[in-house]
Amino acid sequence: MAKYAVAIDQGTTSSRAMVFNHSGKVVAVSQKEHEQIYPKPGWVEHDPKEIWARTQEVLAEALKEADASKDDIAGLGITNQRETALVWDKTTGEPVYNAVVWQDTRTDKIIEELGQVGGQDRFRDKVGLPLATYFSGPKVRWILENVDGAQEKADAGDLAFGNMDTWLIWNLTGGVDGGLHITDVTNASRTMLMDLKTLAWDPHIAQTIGVPISMLPEIHASSEVYGEVKSGPAAGVPIAGILGDQQAATFGQACFDVGQAKNTYGTGNFMLINTGTELNHSKSGLLTTVCYKIGDQAAVYALEGSIAITGALVQWLRDNLKIIKTAPEVEELAATVEDNGGLYIVPAFSGLYAPYWKANARGVFAGLTRYVNSGHVARATLEATAFQTAEIVEAMAKDSGVTLDSLKVDGGMVANETLMQFQADILGVTVVRPQVAETTALGAAYAAGLATGLWESEDDLRDNWAEDKRWEPNMDADTRAGLMKEWKKAVTRTFDWVE
Repeated sequence: MAKYAVAIDQGTTSSRAMVFNHSGKVVAVSQKEHEQIYPKPGWVEHDPKEIWARTQEVLAEALKEADASKDDIAGLGITNQRETALVWDKTTGEPVYNAVVWQDTRTDKIIEELGQVGGQDRFRDKVGLPLATYFSGPKVRWILENVDGAQEKADAGDLAFGNMDTWLIWNLTGGVDGGLHITDVTNASRTMLMDLKTLAWDPHIAQTIGVPISMLPEIHASSEVYGEVKSGPAAGVPIAGILGDQQAATFGQACFDVGQAKNTYGTGNFMLINTGTELNHSKSGLLTTVCYKIGDQAAVYALEGSIAITGALVQWLRDNLKIIKTAPEVEELAATVEDNGGLYIVPAFSGLYAPYWKANARGVFAGLTRYVNSGHVARATLEATAFQTAEIVEAMAKDSGVTLDSLKVDGGMVANETLMQFQADILGVTVVRPQVAETTALGAAYAAGLATGLWESEDDLRDNWAEDKRWEPNMDADTRAGLMKEWKKAVTRTFDWVE
């Protein structure tokens, strides 16, 4: 009898496989990084074949560590970095170009051109998204326009597009030998090509952006049985869950009720609040997105605040500035000072995402004096994550009318207790970390297990959620307001840097 659900978590910097039991506890995990490719300033790429290879390796290793056969696995769920666009040849299985990553800004001219009619909100009423380099539809157009022969092959129906979930499922289910070309509603809602009401591709928008409908995958629910793994140690296991990474974390945090919110601290930060089955169009710079869809139930929507650079700023301190040798050292260095020394770091490396959506912004250090040392730089790095999150919370309160009394947090950075305490202080609300902090993979496993009967309902998943630690705010309101005022002043210094 099946006793586990497995998740493939294909992230921005690594791919991993995790095996979970019925209690939502981790039984086994394997993780491997992949190369970050930076051909030009603002360009970020991944090698799709490397990611597929790493995915096969971690899946095999996790199943071996769990000593699990296919009969032990109820289902496999996939979660993935969203908005990262990949185009490949259906007949050969070869990518026509590297995957263009969500952080990449090369589509800025395409975005500018599309915005000449209707402005930044040209398609927002239908797709819930502003025109921005973040989303994957315009990335497809860039590939078709810039790779020799790609447009002709696309017009002939020979090319396939997908986010990373689609690429992995196509390969897992046979590739050129009958592989499934599918995605789910959460990933489709990040392309700028799907109508949020009908949950179908919008032919007019696709044509306007320049993406042939023939390239697009079939859209499915987030939790249903799609097919089976065709080869390898997981052969015969049903693939039964697909969720974009931030929606998966929301699912893993059991945010099934309207008004429940989570914040994931990873390469970037992504906060989602469940708004139920009714669409809520943001007036405050947030995204309207699909949260999840279970089988034939109605889709559940969310408002999302997307922040491009948070954990990536710590990596930048490590890899570019060499201030630290490992990412966890940032907390130790930040603890050598009592405050930020007047320094604010706004990491607009690839523009600003929510709530500003300014592609022409670039990062700044503001408030530098001779007093500032490496400890202040480390502290300002952590505080930048918390300040950006605070701006998202302000926007969510305006749009949803919900005032948070606590915030569920997850992701790699929540191990940093200095950051978590400052987050509670600057928000003025309790911050709560669950026992399983890596909820992205857990959410994908839950989606697969719901579809295959390992869990009967969302109530089972609510029962699995357990608190690990909480941080209470201890900053007075005047100090909080003063810090936020200085932060917002620093943010304005990033605007319109790129002419």
